[in-house]
Amino acid sequence: MFGMGFTEILMIAVIAIIFLGPEKLPQFLVDIAKFFKSLKRAVNDAKTQLEREVQITELKDEAEEYKKQFRSITEEMSSVTAQLDDPLAEVEEIKKATEPKREVVKFKKKSLEDKDKVNV
Repeated sequence: MFGMGFTEILMIAVIAIIFLGPEKLPQFLVDIAKFFKSLKRAVNDAKTQLEREVQITELKDEAEEYKKQFRSITEEMSSVTAQLDDPLAEVEEIKKATEPKREVVKFKKKSLEDKDKVNV
């Protein structure tokens, strides 16, 4: 553990008993355990936050790539529609030119007097 052997750990424990005394040693060990636990929690929280930031960065990059693709597709579509506008206008002109012209034929109403003259 931490590159220390059993004898080094035993020596540290003996020195801790001498300096702290048997009354304060259990509370000191509890405090040390709490410290390491909170340190481990802080490191894990920092690691989790860093992973979230990396994911957010990746999502931003992916969104930017999709945005570029969308722009290129939009530009292509606008150029295609611009090319289609001219032929469509020409097609409409051809349709108008080939349609038969319809003329309105007006018939004169004949009055009853005119009918009598024809019948006589």
